[in-house]
Amino acid sequence: MQAGLVLLCLAYVLSQFFRAFLAVLSGVLGQDIGAAPDDLAFASGMWFLSFAAMQLPVGWALDHAGPRRTAAVLLLLGGGGGAALFAAATTPLHVSIAMFLIGIGCSPVLMASYYIFARQYPPARFATLAALMLGVGSAGNLVASYPTALAVDLFGWRGTLAGLAAVSVAVAAGIFLTVSDPDKPDGELKGSVFDLLKMPAMWAVFPLMLVAYAPSGALRGLWIGPYLSDLYGLSTQAVGLATLVMGAAMIAGTFAYGPLDRMLGTRKWVILGGNLLACAALAGLIMATGAPVWVPVAMMAAVGFFGASFPVIMAHGRAFVPPHLAGRGVTLLNLFGIGGVGIMQFATGRIHAEMAGADPALPYTGIFGFFLVCLAAGCAVYLLSRDSMD
Repeated sequence: MQAGLVLLCLAYVLSQFFRAFLAVLSGVLGQDIGAAPDDLAFASGMWFLSFAAMQLPVGWALDHAGPRRTAAVLLLLGGGGGAALFAAATTPLHVSIAMFLIGIGCSPVLMASYYIFARQYPPARFATLAALMLGVGSAGNLVASYPTALAVDLFGWRGTLAGLAAVSVAVAAGIFLTVSDPDKPDGELKGSVFDLLKMPAMWAVFPLMLVAYAPSGALRGLWIGPYLSDLYGLSTQAVGLATLVMGAAMIAGTFAYGPLDRMLGTRKWVILGGNLLACAALAGLIMATGAPVWVPVAMMAAVGFFGASFPVIMAHGRAFVPPHLAGRGVTLLNLFGIGGVGIMQFATGRIHAEMAGADPALPYTGIFGFFLVCLAAGCAVYLLSRDSMD
C-alpha cells in the first residue's frame, strides 16, 4: 500500500498542476490561439466543474469498486486523453474541452487517498494525514509556476502538454498495479448520499467548504497571471516566479493547518480563525492597487497561506460520516470545495468581461471584492457549526 499511496500522491501532483498551470500559459495561449482571460477563466471553470460533477459518482465507485480501479481508469482516460487534446488545441474551445476531460481524470485521485485514510487509520489522525497528502501533492502547484514557464520556453506549450499526457498515462498504470483496496465494512452496505444530506451538522460545514478554497484556487489557478501582466507588464517567467511564491505559501499553509486541530483541541476555531485572516488578506489585496508589485504578490501569498484550510474542513465534516459512507462522505465534501472554485471562475470571468475598460485595475478589484464577500458569508454560516473535536 505504501507504493500505492506514493503513486496516488504523484497523481495528486498532476491534479494540482492541471488546476494551476493556465496562469503561466495565459500569455502564450493568447498569442497562439487567441485565448483571452475570460476564455481561460471559462476553461479553468470547466476543469473545476467536471471535477466537482464527478465527485458523487466517484464516491459511489470508491465504496463499491475501490480506489484502485476508480483512480487508475479515470486518470488514464481523462488525464492522459485530455492533456493530449490540449496539446493539439487550435482554439479556446479546444482548451475548454481538454480542461473538462482533465478535470474528470483528476477527480478521484485525492479522494482515493482520503478514502484509504478514512478506512484504515484512526479518525483523530485524518486531518494530519489529509494535510500531509495535500501538502506533498501540492508540489504540482510549484511545478505549474516557474518550471512550467521554463518548459514552455524550451519545448513549447504543445510539447509540454504532450509530455504531461504521457506522464498521466504512466501514473495511471502505476496506480492500477500498486494500490490495494481496503477491506469493505462487515455487513451489507446500506445508505446513500441522501443520508448525508439529511444531517444538520453537515449543512453548517458545506457553505464554508463551498467558498474557502475558491479565492486561493482561482487566484493561483488563473487570475494572478493576467493581473500581473495587465497591471505590471510582467513577462511569462516573472509571472512564473510570482506563482511560485503563492504556490509555496499554499503548501506552507497546508502543513501549518494539519496538526493544529489536535494541538489546540478544536477544529472549528482553527478553521474560522484562518479563514477570517484570509478575508483580511483579500481586503489588503484590494487596497494594494497601485502599490509596488511585491505588495499584491505578498497579499496573494497570504490568501494562499490562510486559505489552505481545506483538509481541516474536510476532517470536520468527515467526523460526522458513518464508515460505510466514507467514500461518498469525502467526495460530497469535495464536491462543495471544488465546485465552489468552478462556480467562482465562471462568475469572475463574467466580472472581468463586464468591468473591463479604461482602468485596467477595476476588473480585478471587482474580482477580489467578490471573493471577499463570499468568504465572509461562508464564515458567518460556519459560526453555527458543531465542533467535531467535542
